[in-house]
Amino acid sequence: MKQFTVKWFAAYREATGLAQEQVKSGASSPAELFSQMTEQHPELGQYSRALVAINDQMASWDAPLSGDEQVLFFPPVAGG
Repeated sequence: MKQFTVKWFAAYREATGLAQEQVKSGASSPAELFSQMTEQHPELGQYSRALVAINDQMASWDAPLSGDEQVLFFPPVAGG
């Protein structure tokens, strides 16, 4: 199992009730990690995925994760 620090922003933070959490997971990408986190926090399922960052660098949802990373999840935002 790998260890990650997951940080939630905006609507994701409201859905989980957390700003961040420590997670043990075998996920190999942010997409896998988000999917696993949706199982733990079903409220996340109402939102689509938008942006992700790994160690404060914007990343793709299929970027590799090796463990000990900080993964930041940003929900879609409405704008006008």
